[in-house]
Amino acid sequence: MQVTVVKSKIHRVRVTGADLNYIGSITIDEDLMDAANIIEGEKILIVNNDNGARLETYVIPGPRKSGEITLNGAASRLVAVGDILILITFAILDFEEAKKFKPSLVFPNEKNLLT
Repeated sequence: MQVTVVKSKIHRVRVTGADLNYIGSITIDEDLMDAANIIEGEKILIVNNDNGARLETYVIPGPRKSGEITLNGAASRLVAVGDILILITFAILDFEEAKKFKPSLVFPNEKNLLT
């Protein structure tokens, strides 16, 4: 049997941009991606703490040490600059492996930077 578990979580980042005319996705500071063990193109769940919106898209890397969190394309309509988000990725693991698995949890500061 396999189960889906939380692989990575970036907790309480602030939206820095919303670009309706971009093709789509979320741009995340590559330092945050590395810390959370998230790769380019990975599927991600975005939870908006300010309005309750939940959406899925894929990740593209943003400049390191920028704190960038930009929603692109249609997803940009579900956020406002300054909104607080929780970003979550998942993995499908065998049941026994899932029991031992520890997700990567990242808690950036108020500027979306690692401290």
